[in-house]
Amino acid sequence: MAKKELKMRAVVAPTETVIVSAYDKDGKADACTLAFYMVSSHVPPCVTIGINATQKRKTLKDMLETKAFVLGFPSINQVKETDYLGVESGYQTDKLVNIGFTTSPAETVYAPIINELALSLECEIVHTVTIGSHMQVTGEVKRIIADETILNERGRVVLEKLQPIIYDEEEGIYLGVGGKVSDAFRTGIALKKYLEDEKRG
Repeated sequence: MAKKELKMRAVVAPTETVIVSAYDKDGKADACTLAFYMVSSHVPPCVTIGINATQKRKTLKDMLETKAFVLGFPSINQVKETDYLGVESGYQTDKLVNIGFTTSPAETVYAPIINELALSLECEIVHTVTIGSHMQVTGEVKRIIADETILNERGRVVLEKLQPIIYDEEEGIYLGVGGKVSDAFRTGIALKKYLEDEKRG
């Protein structure tokens, strides 16, 4: 298969689109949309987000001052509002009011939950580091709150019910989640056993 060297850039396709929200020093809620997000620890549960630090970001300033944020997961039916929160500045207007999003105080940290998002993680900032253009902020998850409509009978989030927004930076588009491809781990274990059996003859 032929290979081609590509222009240097950060390839982040695909990635889940998230909304981070925080209070400012006056208790006013602000939020911004991010594409740089990852789970960074199981125990304790932590997530890491990346925010462009070369530009004035009100949400970043607020969360660094309060040492907390809430990470929200928008659904595909909220794509317009989600995109808006990424292109408008909180220094210019009240973004959440403009799109009709409401907030409630988180229970475990000083940060606002966006009520209209089906899944939210209350996070306490435990580490920050600036790498190139972006500041990476790691938050320890203190509480998870989810709409019952996106849960299965075991109380776990079902992605097909959440319908998260997937961002493709290569194409500059938003995508939805497709159907199941395979069971995680089981197919790899089956292949491992097959290869071991082949080696034994």
